[in-house]
Amino acid sequence: MVGDNPTSSTTRKGSARHRKAKARLSGRQKVARGSIVLGLVIVLLAGSVAYYFFHLYGQIHKLNVGNLTVNTDSSQPINILLVGSNSRQVLSASEAKYFGSGAQVGGARSDVTMIAHLDPKTGQVSILSIPRDLFVPIPGKHIANRVDDALNVSPSQLVNTVEQDLGIPIQHFVELNFDTFQKVVQSLGGLKMYFPMPVKDAYSGLNITTPGCILLNGFQALEVVRARHLYYEKNGVWIEDPLGDLSRIRRDHEFLKVLADQVKQRGISNPFTLTSIISSIVPYLQVDSGFTLSNMIGIASKFRHANPNTVATSTLPISLVNNFTYQGASYGDVVFPTEPQDSQLISQSLGINFNEPASAKAVPVAVLNGSGIAGQAAQVSATLRQDGFKIAKIGNATVQSTPSETIIRYEPGYISTAIALRSTMSGSVIMGQAPTLSGAKVEVVTGNQLTVVNTVQTTQTTTAQTGSAGSSSSSSVTTPTTIPITVPSTLSHTPLQPWDPRACPA
Repeated sequence: MVGDNPTSSTTRKGSARHRKAKARLSGRQKVARGSIVLGLVIVLLAGSVAYYFFHLYGQIHKLNVGNLTVNTDSSQPINILLVGSNSRQVLSASEAKYFGSGAQVGGARSDVTMIAHLDPKTGQVSILSIPRDLFVPIPGKHIANRVDDALNVSPSQLVNTVEQDLGIPIQHFVELNFDTFQKVVQSLGGLKMYFPMPVKDAYSGLNITTPGCILLNGFQALEVVRARHLYYEKNGVWIEDPLGDLSRIRRDHEFLKVLADQVKQRGISNPFTLTSIISSIVPYLQVDSGFTLSNMIGIASKFRHANPNTVATSTLPISLVNNFTYQGASYGDVVFPTEPQDSQLISQSLGINFNEPASAKAVPVAVLNGSGIAGQAAQVSATLRQDGFKIAKIGNATVQSTPSETIIRYEPGYISTAIALRSTMSGSVIMGQAPTLSGAKVEVVTGNQLTVVNTVQTTQTTTAQTGSAGSSSSSSVTTPTTIPITVPSTLSHTPLQPWDPRACPA
Protein backbone atom coordinates (compact mmCIF):
# COMPACT_ATOMS: atom_id res chain seq x y z
CA MET A 1 0.00 0.00 0.00
CA VAL A 2 3.01 2.26 -0.22
CA GLY A 3 2.87 5.18 -2.64
CA ASP A 4 -0.86 5.56 -3.10
CA ASN A 5 -2.42 7.96 -5.58
CA PRO A 6 -4.61 10.47 -3.74
CA THR A 7 -6.54 11.38 -6.88
CA SER A 8 -7.76 7.85 -7.63
CA SER A 9 -11.52 7.43 -7.91
CA THR A 10 -13.56 5.57 -5.35
CA THR A 11 -16.81 5.40 -7.25
CA ARG A 12 -16.61 3.30 -10.40
CA LYS A 13 -14.48 0.49 -11.74
CA GLY A 14 -12.07 1.50 -14.50
CA SER A 15 -8.85 0.13 -15.89
CA ALA A 16 -6.82 -2.46 -14.01
CA ARG A 17 -4.45 0.28 -12.90
CA HIS A 18 -7.29 2.37 -11.52
CA ARG A 19 -8.81 -0.67 -9.80
CA LYS A 20 -5.56 -1.34 -7.99
CA ALA A 21 -5.25 2.31 -7.01
CA LYS A 22 -8.77 2.24 -5.65
CA ALA A 23 -8.01 -0.86 -3.67
CA ARG A 24 -5.09 0.88 -2.03
CA LEU A 25 -7.38 3.74 -1.05
CA SER A 26 -10.17 1.61 0.29
CA GLY A 27 -8.34 0.32 3.33
CA ARG A 28 -7.50 3.78 4.57
CA GLN A 29 -11.01 5.04 3.94
CA LYS A 30 -12.70 2.34 5.93
CA VAL A 31 -10.18 2.23 8.73
CA ALA A 32 -10.85 5.91 9.19
CA ARG A 33 -14.58 5.47 8.88
CA GLY A 34 -14.70 2.92 11.68
CA SER A 35 -12.64 5.19 13.87
CA ILE A 36 -14.65 8.36 13.39
CA VAL A 37 -17.91 6.68 14.29
CA LEU A 38 -16.22 5.24 17.34
CA GLY A 39 -15.13 8.78 18.14
CA LEU A 40 -18.79 9.80 18.21
CA VAL A 41 -19.60 6.78 20.38
CA ILE A 42 -16.91 7.82 22.85
CA VAL A 43 -18.43 11.30 23.02
CA LEU A 44 -21.81 9.72 23.81
CA LEU A 45 -20.26 7.47 26.46
CA ALA A 46 -18.24 10.23 28.07
CA GLY A 47 -21.01 11.08 30.54
CA SER A 48 -20.75 7.59 32.01
CA VAL A 49 -17.04 7.91 32.70
CA ALA A 50 -16.72 11.63 33.35
CA TYR A 51 -13.94 11.45 35.90
CA TYR A 52 -11.83 9.03 33.92
CA PHE A 53 -12.46 10.92 30.71
CA PHE A 54 -11.44 14.15 32.44
CA HIS A 55 -8.00 12.62 32.88
CA LEU A 56 -7.82 11.55 29.23
CA TYR A 57 -9.31 14.77 27.86
CA GLY A 58 -5.96 16.45 28.34
CA GLN A 59 -4.43 14.01 25.86
CA ILE A 60 -6.79 15.06 23.08
CA HIS A 61 -5.11 17.39 20.61
CA LYS A 62 -6.98 20.70 20.26
CA LEU A 63 -7.15 22.45 16.89
CA ASN A 64 -7.88 26.07 16.05
CA VAL A 65 -10.65 25.55 13.50
CA GLY A 66 -12.16 28.61 11.88
CA ASN A 67 -15.63 29.31 10.50
CA LEU A 68 -17.47 27.07 12.94
CA THR A 69 -21.05 28.06 13.70
CA VAL A 70 -21.69 28.70 17.39
CA ASN A 71 -25.02 27.61 18.86
CA THR A 72 -26.11 30.02 21.59
CA ASP A 73 -29.22 27.91 22.25
CA SER A 74 -28.45 24.45 23.65
CA SER A 75 -31.74 23.13 22.29
CA GLN A 76 -30.62 23.70 18.71
CA PRO A 77 -29.31 20.78 16.58
CA ILE A 78 -25.56 20.12 16.46
CA ASN A 79 -23.64 19.17 13.32
CA ILE A 80 -20.29 17.53 14.03
CA LEU A 81 -17.92 17.18 11.08
CA LEU A 82 -16.34 13.74 11.52
CA VAL A 83 -13.15 13.25 9.53
CA GLY A 84 -11.01 10.19 8.94
CA SER A 85 -7.55 11.39 7.94
CA ASN A 86 -5.13 9.28 5.91
CA SER A 87 -2.06 10.90 7.50
CA ARG A 88 0.79 8.43 8.13
CA GLN A 89 2.59 10.57 10.69
CA VAL A 90 1.69 8.37 13.68
CA LEU A 91 2.26 4.96 12.10
CA SER A 92 4.78 2.55 13.60
CA ALA A 93 7.59 1.13 11.47
CA SER A 94 5.78 -2.21 11.08
CA GLU A 95 2.52 -0.52 10.07
CA ALA A 96 4.30 1.75 7.60
CA LYS A 97 5.39 -1.37 5.69
CA TYR A 98 1.74 -1.86 4.69
CA PHE A 99 0.43 1.71 4.41
CA GLY A 100 3.53 3.80 3.73
CA SER A 101 5.35 6.16 6.04
CA GLY A 102 4.80 9.87 6.50
CA ALA A 103 7.89 10.52 4.38
CA GLN A 104 6.62 8.30 1.57
CA VAL A 105 3.02 9.56 1.56
CA GLY A 106 2.90 13.12 2.79
CA GLY A 107 0.04 15.38 3.73
CA ALA A 108 -3.41 14.45 4.99
CA ARG A 109 -6.68 14.06 3.14
CA SER A 110 -10.15 13.45 4.51
CA ASP A 111 -10.60 10.00 3.03
CA VAL A 112 -13.86 9.88 4.95
CA THR A 113 -16.06 12.89 5.66
CA MET A 114 -19.29 12.50 7.61
CA ILE A 115 -21.67 14.85 9.35
CA ALA A 116 -23.20 13.60 12.59
CA HIS A 117 -26.46 15.45 13.21
CA LEU A 118 -27.71 15.46 16.81
CA ASP A 119 -31.10 16.96 17.62
CA PRO A 120 -31.56 17.61 21.38
CA LYS A 121 -35.31 18.15 20.98
CA THR A 122 -35.99 14.73 19.47
CA GLY A 123 -32.97 12.78 20.74
CA GLN A 124 -32.39 11.61 17.15
CA VAL A 125 -28.95 11.04 15.62
CA SER A 126 -28.28 10.79 11.88
CA ILE A 127 -25.13 10.51 9.79
CA LEU A 128 -24.66 11.93 6.29
CA SER A 129 -21.64 10.75 4.29
CA ILE A 130 -19.99 13.05 1.74
CA PRO A 131 -18.16 11.17 -1.03
CA ARG A 132 -14.45 11.98 -0.93
CA ASP A 133 -14.27 12.47 -4.72
CA LEU A 134 -16.98 15.15 -4.82
CA PHE A 135 -15.59 17.84 -7.14
CA VAL A 136 -16.30 21.26 -5.65
CA PRO A 137 -14.93 24.83 -5.63
CA ILE A 138 -12.20 25.55 -3.13
CA PRO A 139 -13.29 28.53 -0.98
CA GLY A 140 -11.56 31.79 -1.79
CA LYS A 141 -10.01 30.56 -5.03
CA HIS A 142 -10.86 30.23 -8.72
CA ILE A 143 -10.14 26.50 -8.74
CA ALA A 144 -11.98 23.33 -7.82
CA ASN A 145 -10.83 19.97 -6.51
CA ARG A 146 -11.99 16.91 -4.65
CA VAL A 147 -13.53 17.74 -1.29
CA ASP A 148 -11.03 15.50 0.52
CA ASP A 149 -8.14 17.68 -0.62
CA ALA A 150 -9.39 20.60 1.50
CA LEU A 151 -8.04 18.92 4.64
CA ASN A 152 -4.60 18.94 3.04
CA VAL A 153 -4.80 22.73 3.40
CA SER A 154 -6.25 22.82 6.92
CA PRO A 155 -9.24 21.68 9.00
CA SER A 156 -10.61 25.22 8.66
CA GLN A 157 -10.55 24.92 4.89
CA LEU A 158 -12.50 21.67 5.03
CA VAL A 159 -15.10 23.25 7.32
CA ASN A 160 -15.31 26.23 4.94
CA THR A 161 -15.79 23.91 1.97
CA VAL A 162 -18.64 21.98 3.58
CA GLU A 163 -20.37 25.10 4.86
CA GLN A 164 -19.92 27.29 1.80
CA ASP A 165 -20.35 24.74 -0.97
CA LEU A 166 -23.17 22.68 0.54
CA GLY A 167 -24.77 25.23 2.86
CA ILE A 168 -24.35 23.04 5.96
CA PRO A 169 -23.45 24.85 9.23
CA ILE A 170 -20.84 23.00 11.31
CA GLN A 171 -20.63 23.41 15.09
CA HIS A 172 -17.73 21.06 15.91
CA PHE A 173 -14.85 19.27 14.20
CA VAL A 174 -13.55 15.80 15.15
CA GLU A 175 -10.66 14.08 13.37
CA LEU A 176 -9.21 10.61 13.89
CA ASN A 177 -6.26 8.93 12.23
CA PHE A 178 -6.98 5.57 10.63
CA ASP A 179 -4.39 3.76 12.76
CA THR A 180 -6.85 3.24 15.65
CA PHE A 181 -9.16 0.78 13.91
CA GLN A 182 -7.58 -2.59 14.58
CA LYS A 183 -6.74 -1.63 18.16
CA VAL A 184 -10.36 -0.78 18.91
CA VAL A 185 -11.66 -4.07 17.50
CA GLN A 186 -9.00 -5.93 19.44
CA SER A 187 -10.03 -4.04 22.59
CA LEU A 188 -13.52 -5.42 22.14
CA GLY A 189 -12.16 -8.94 21.96
CA GLY A 190 -13.25 -9.12 18.32
CA LEU A 191 -16.39 -8.22 16.41
CA LYS A 192 -19.22 -10.60 15.50
CA MET A 193 -20.92 -10.36 12.10
CA TYR A 194 -23.24 -12.65 10.19
CA PHE A 195 -22.28 -13.72 6.65
CA PRO A 196 -25.28 -15.10 4.71
CA MET A 197 -23.06 -16.37 1.87
CA PRO A 198 -19.39 -17.13 1.26
CA VAL A 199 -17.63 -13.94 0.13
CA LYS A 200 -14.11 -13.03 -0.94
CA ASP A 201 -12.10 -10.06 -2.14
CA ALA A 202 -8.59 -10.63 -3.51
CA TYR A 203 -7.68 -6.96 -3.02
CA SER A 204 -8.58 -6.72 0.68
CA GLY A 205 -7.79 -10.35 1.53
CA LEU A 206 -11.34 -11.12 2.66
CA ASN A 207 -12.12 -14.83 2.38
CA ILE A 208 -15.18 -16.11 4.26
CA THR A 209 -15.78 -19.70 3.15
CA THR A 210 -18.52 -20.74 5.59
CA PRO A 211 -21.75 -18.77 6.13
CA GLY A 212 -22.80 -17.96 9.67
CA CYS A 213 -21.99 -15.71 12.62
CA ILE A 214 -18.22 -15.19 12.72
CA LEU A 215 -16.01 -13.52 15.33
CA LEU A 216 -13.63 -11.21 13.44
CA ASN A 217 -10.33 -10.03 14.84
CA GLY A 218 -9.01 -6.55 14.04
CA PHE A 219 -7.26 -7.52 10.83
CA GLN A 220 -10.24 -9.55 9.56
CA ALA A 221 -12.58 -6.65 10.29
CA LEU A 222 -10.26 -4.45 8.24
CA GLU A 223 -10.60 -6.91 5.35
CA VAL A 224 -14.39 -6.63 5.55
CA VAL A 225 -14.52 -2.85 5.43
CA ARG A 226 -11.91 -2.67 2.68
CA ALA A 227 -13.83 -4.99 0.34
CA ARG A 228 -14.70 -3.05 -2.78
CA HIS A 229 -14.12 -5.86 -5.33
CA LEU A 230 -16.31 -8.35 -3.56
CA TYR A 231 -17.44 -11.71 -4.96
CA TYR A 232 -20.15 -13.87 -3.42
CA GLU A 233 -20.84 -17.54 -4.00
CA LYS A 234 -24.31 -18.59 -5.12
CA ASN A 235 -25.12 -22.16 -6.17
CA GLY A 236 -21.44 -22.93 -6.54
CA VAL A 237 -20.74 -19.93 -8.81
CA TRP A 238 -18.72 -16.87 -7.79
CA ILE A 239 -20.46 -13.64 -8.82
CA GLU A 240 -18.99 -10.14 -8.61
CA ASP A 241 -20.90 -7.40 -6.82
CA PRO A 242 -21.38 -4.97 -9.74
CA LEU A 243 -21.44 -1.68 -7.83
CA GLY A 244 -17.93 -1.71 -6.38
CA ASP A 245 -17.39 1.16 -3.97
CA LEU A 246 -21.06 2.10 -3.75
CA SER A 247 -21.75 -1.38 -2.40
CA ARG A 248 -18.86 -1.04 0.00
CA ILE A 249 -20.37 2.15 1.44
CA ARG A 250 -23.66 0.32 1.93
CA ARG A 251 -21.93 -2.56 3.72
CA ASP A 252 -19.79 -0.25 5.82
CA HIS A 253 -22.79 1.68 7.09
CA GLU A 254 -24.11 -1.65 8.38
CA PHE A 255 -20.69 -2.57 9.75
CA LEU A 256 -20.46 0.69 11.68
CA LYS A 257 -23.84 0.14 13.30
CA VAL A 258 -22.73 -3.31 14.42
CA LEU A 259 -19.45 -1.91 15.70
CA ALA A 260 -21.06 0.99 17.57
CA ASP A 261 -23.65 -1.33 19.11
CA GLN A 262 -20.98 -3.71 20.40
CA VAL A 263 -18.84 -0.85 21.70
CA LYS A 264 -21.82 0.48 23.64
CA GLN A 265 -22.85 -2.91 25.01
CA ARG A 266 -19.43 -4.21 26.00
CA GLY A 267 -17.94 -0.87 26.95
CA ILE A 268 -20.61 0.20 29.43
CA SER A 269 -20.90 -3.23 30.99
CA ASN A 270 -17.14 -3.70 31.37
CA PRO A 271 -15.10 -0.75 32.67
CA PHE A 272 -11.84 -2.45 31.70
CA THR A 273 -13.01 -2.81 28.10
CA LEU A 274 -14.25 0.78 28.08
CA THR A 275 -10.90 1.99 29.41
CA SER A 276 -9.08 0.05 26.72
CA ILE A 277 -11.31 1.41 23.95
CA ILE A 278 -11.03 5.02 25.05
CA SER A 279 -7.29 4.72 25.60
CA SER A 280 -6.82 3.38 22.07
CA ILE A 281 -8.65 6.34 20.51
CA VAL A 282 -7.75 9.37 22.60
CA PRO A 283 -4.05 9.66 21.55
CA TYR A 284 -5.15 10.02 17.92
CA LEU A 285 -8.21 12.20 18.50
CA GLN A 286 -8.22 15.85 17.38
CA VAL A 287 -11.09 18.22 18.07
CA ASP A 288 -11.73 21.93 17.65
CA SER A 289 -10.56 23.94 20.64
CA GLY A 290 -14.14 24.98 21.43
CA PHE A 291 -15.27 21.37 21.89
CA THR A 292 -14.84 21.28 25.64
CA LEU A 293 -15.23 18.40 28.08
CA SER A 294 -18.37 20.12 29.33
CA ASN A 295 -19.77 20.06 25.76
CA MET A 296 -19.01 16.37 25.41
CA ILE A 297 -20.58 15.42 28.72
CA GLY A 298 -23.62 17.56 27.89
CA ILE A 299 -24.03 15.74 24.57
CA ALA A 300 -23.53 12.39 26.29
CA SER A 301 -26.21 13.23 28.83
CA LYS A 302 -28.76 14.16 26.17
CA PHE A 303 -28.01 11.28 23.81
CA ARG A 304 -26.99 8.52 26.23
CA HIS A 305 -29.99 6.43 25.18
CA ALA A 306 -29.27 6.69 21.45
CA ASN A 307 -29.56 3.29 19.78
CA PRO A 308 -26.93 2.70 17.04
CA ASN A 309 -29.43 0.53 15.18
CA THR A 310 -31.83 3.45 14.78
CA VAL A 311 -29.23 5.96 13.59
CA ALA A 312 -30.23 7.01 10.08
CA THR A 313 -27.32 6.80 7.63
CA SER A 314 -27.28 8.25 4.13
CA THR A 315 -24.83 9.23 1.42
CA LEU A 316 -25.00 12.42 -0.62
CA PRO A 317 -26.30 11.49 -4.11
CA ILE A 318 -23.76 12.03 -6.85
CA SER A 319 -23.34 11.57 -10.60
CA LEU A 320 -20.34 9.65 -11.90
CA VAL A 321 -17.77 11.20 -14.23
CA ASN A 322 -15.02 9.09 -15.79
CA ASN A 323 -11.67 10.34 -17.15
CA PHE A 324 -12.34 13.89 -15.99
CA THR A 325 -10.09 16.70 -17.23
CA TYR A 326 -10.05 20.08 -15.50
CA GLN A 327 -7.93 23.05 -16.56
CA GLY A 328 -5.90 20.74 -18.79
CA ALA A 329 -5.05 18.27 -16.00
CA SER A 330 -6.37 14.72 -15.74
CA TYR A 331 -8.23 13.94 -12.50
CA GLY A 332 -9.23 10.39 -13.34
CA ASP A 333 -12.73 9.53 -12.13
CA VAL A 334 -14.59 12.09 -10.00
CA VAL A 335 -18.17 12.64 -8.90
CA PHE A 336 -20.41 15.66 -9.38
CA PRO A 337 -23.18 16.89 -7.08
CA THR A 338 -26.77 16.53 -8.24
CA GLU A 339 -29.70 18.88 -7.70
CA PRO A 340 -32.35 18.85 -6.43
CA GLN A 341 -31.49 15.47 -4.84
CA ASP A 342 -28.63 16.82 -2.71
CA SER A 343 -30.54 19.76 -1.26
CA GLN A 344 -33.53 17.55 -0.55
CA LEU A 345 -31.43 14.99 1.32
CA ILE A 346 -29.51 17.62 3.30
CA SER A 347 -32.79 19.25 4.31
CA GLN A 348 -34.30 15.90 5.28
CA SER A 349 -31.35 14.36 7.15
CA LEU A 350 -29.93 17.51 8.76
CA GLY A 351 -33.11 19.53 9.20
CA ILE A 352 -31.81 22.53 7.24
CA ASN A 353 -34.42 24.89 5.80
CA PHE A 354 -33.30 26.08 2.36
CA ASN A 355 -36.38 28.27 1.80
CA GLU A 356 -34.76 31.66 1.40
CA PRO A 357 -36.66 34.96 1.87
CA ALA A 358 -37.93 36.87 -1.15
CA SER A 359 -35.29 39.55 -0.49
CA ALA A 360 -32.62 37.07 -1.62
CA LYS A 361 -33.73 37.67 -5.21
CA ALA A 362 -33.11 41.41 -4.95
CA VAL A 363 -29.34 40.99 -5.42
CA PRO A 364 -28.31 41.47 -9.10
CA VAL A 365 -26.92 38.26 -10.58
CA ALA A 366 -24.47 37.72 -13.44
CA VAL A 367 -24.87 34.72 -15.74
CA LEU A 368 -21.80 33.44 -17.61
CA ASN A 369 -21.74 30.66 -20.18
CA GLY A 370 -19.20 28.15 -18.88
CA SER A 371 -20.23 25.19 -21.02
CA GLY A 372 -19.74 26.50 -24.55
CA ILE A 373 -23.36 25.63 -25.43
CA ALA A 374 -24.58 28.37 -27.76
CA GLY A 375 -27.08 30.74 -26.19
CA GLN A 376 -27.12 29.00 -22.82
CA ALA A 377 -26.42 32.12 -20.69
CA ALA A 378 -29.21 34.05 -22.41
CA GLN A 379 -31.69 31.21 -21.95
CA VAL A 380 -30.80 30.79 -18.28
CA SER A 381 -31.05 34.54 -17.70
CA ALA A 382 -34.50 34.71 -19.27
CA THR A 383 -35.80 31.97 -16.98
CA LEU A 384 -34.23 33.54 -13.90
CA ARG A 385 -35.87 36.88 -14.76
CA GLN A 386 -39.24 35.13 -14.94
CA ASP A 387 -38.49 33.71 -11.52
CA GLY A 388 -37.96 37.19 -10.07
CA PHE A 389 -34.16 37.52 -10.17
CA LYS A 390 -32.43 40.67 -11.37
CA ILE A 391 -29.82 40.01 -14.07
CA ALA A 392 -26.79 42.32 -13.90
CA LYS A 393 -24.73 40.80 -16.74
CA ILE A 394 -24.82 38.12 -19.40
CA GLY A 395 -21.51 36.90 -20.80
CA ASN A 396 -19.06 34.06 -21.35
CA ALA A 397 -16.54 32.28 -19.15
CA THR A 398 -13.66 30.01 -20.09
CA VAL A 399 -14.76 26.40 -20.47
CA GLN A 400 -12.81 24.67 -17.70
CA SER A 401 -13.79 21.03 -18.23
CA THR A 402 -15.93 18.56 -20.10
CA PRO A 403 -18.37 17.67 -18.74
CA SER A 404 -18.71 20.78 -16.64
CA GLU A 405 -20.71 21.40 -13.50
CA THR A 406 -22.67 24.59 -12.89
CA ILE A 407 -21.03 26.73 -10.21
CA ILE A 408 -22.83 29.48 -8.30
CA ARG A 409 -20.14 31.82 -6.99
CA TYR A 410 -20.98 34.34 -4.31
CA GLU A 411 -19.16 36.98 -2.29
CA PRO A 412 -19.21 36.75 1.54
CA GLY A 413 -22.64 37.57 2.94
CA TYR A 414 -24.61 36.52 -0.15
CA ILE A 415 -25.15 32.81 0.42
CA SER A 416 -28.93 33.29 0.69
CA THR A 417 -29.04 34.49 -2.93
CA ALA A 418 -26.84 31.55 -3.98
CA ILE A 419 -29.20 29.10 -2.26
CA ALA A 420 -32.22 30.77 -3.88
CA LEU A 421 -30.55 30.37 -7.29
CA ARG A 422 -29.71 26.74 -6.60
CA SER A 423 -33.37 26.03 -5.80
CA THR A 424 -34.28 26.86 -9.42
CA MET A 425 -31.72 24.47 -10.91
CA SER A 426 -31.48 20.79 -11.70
CA GLY A 427 -28.39 18.84 -12.69
CA SER A 428 -24.75 19.03 -11.65
CA VAL A 429 -24.93 22.23 -9.59
CA ILE A 430 -22.69 23.37 -6.72
CA MET A 431 -22.15 26.60 -4.79
CA GLY A 432 -18.87 28.19 -3.75
CA GLN A 433 -17.85 31.33 -1.89
CA ALA A 434 -15.16 32.89 -4.03
CA PRO A 435 -14.31 36.12 -5.88
CA THR A 436 -16.60 36.26 -8.90
CA LEU A 437 -15.36 36.48 -12.47
CA SER A 438 -17.86 39.18 -13.39
CA GLY A 439 -17.51 41.57 -10.48
CA ALA A 440 -21.09 40.92 -9.40
CA LYS A 441 -21.84 39.84 -5.86
CA VAL A 442 -23.34 36.59 -7.15
CA GLU A 443 -22.86 34.84 -10.48
CA VAL A 444 -23.85 31.61 -12.21
CA VAL A 445 -21.23 29.92 -14.39
CA THR A 446 -23.29 27.44 -16.38
CA GLY A 447 -22.28 23.85 -17.01
CA ASN A 448 -23.42 21.43 -19.69
CA GLN A 449 -25.62 19.39 -17.31
CA LEU A 450 -28.10 22.06 -16.28
CA THR A 451 -31.83 22.69 -16.37
CA VAL A 452 -33.31 25.90 -14.98
CA VAL A 453 -37.02 26.01 -14.24
CA ASN A 454 -39.22 28.94 -13.32
CA THR A 455 -40.30 28.08 -9.77
CA VAL A 456 -42.85 30.89 -9.46
CA GLN A 457 -46.25 29.33 -8.92
CA THR A 458 -48.73 29.83 -11.75
CA THR A 459 -52.32 30.81 -10.95
CA GLN A 460 -55.32 29.92 -13.10
CA THR A 461 -58.55 31.86 -12.56
CA THR A 462 -61.86 30.29 -13.49
CA THR A 463 -65.26 32.03 -13.61
CA ALA A 464 -68.50 30.18 -12.92
CA GLN A 465 -72.00 31.55 -13.63
CA THR A 466 -74.49 31.44 -10.77
CA GLY A 467 -78.25 30.99 -10.92
CA SER A 468 -78.89 34.75 -10.63
CA ALA A 469 -78.75 36.77 -13.81
CA GLY A 470 -75.62 38.82 -14.29
CA SER A 471 -73.81 37.39 -11.28
CA SER A 472 -70.70 35.19 -11.24
CA SER A 473 -68.00 33.90 -8.90
CA SER A 474 -64.31 33.24 -9.50
CA SER A 475 -61.79 30.89 -7.91
CA SER A 476 -58.02 30.52 -8.20
CA VAL A 477 -56.11 27.26 -8.57
CA THR A 478 -52.39 27.42 -7.82
CA THR A 479 -50.07 24.92 -9.54
CA PRO A 480 -46.49 24.70 -8.29
CA THR A 481 -43.72 24.09 -10.80
CA THR A 482 -41.73 20.89 -10.30
CA ILE A 483 -38.02 20.91 -11.11
CA PRO A 484 -37.19 17.88 -13.27
CA ILE A 485 -34.28 15.63 -12.40
CA THR A 486 -32.02 15.71 -15.46
CA VAL A 487 -28.87 13.94 -14.25
CA PRO A 488 -28.83 10.25 -13.23
CA SER A 489 -27.54 9.94 -9.71
CA THR A 490 -26.78 7.40 -7.05
CA LEU A 491 -29.33 6.72 -4.31
CA SER A 492 -28.98 8.14 -0.82
CA HIS A 493 -30.17 4.86 0.73
CA THR A 494 -29.70 1.34 -0.59
CA PRO A 495 -30.87 -1.81 1.22
CA LEU A 496 -28.53 -4.62 2.16
CA GLN A 497 -28.22 -7.27 -0.52
CA PRO A 498 -28.56 -11.01 0.21
CA TRP A 499 -24.76 -11.48 0.25
CA ASP A 500 -23.94 -8.51 2.49
CA PRO A 501 -22.59 -9.17 6.03
CA ARG A 502 -24.77 -7.84 8.83
CA ALA A 503 -25.52 -8.07 12.55
CA CYS A 504 -25.73 -11.58 13.95
CA PRO A 505 -29.29 -12.81 14.62
CA ALA A 506 -30.42 -12.34 18.21
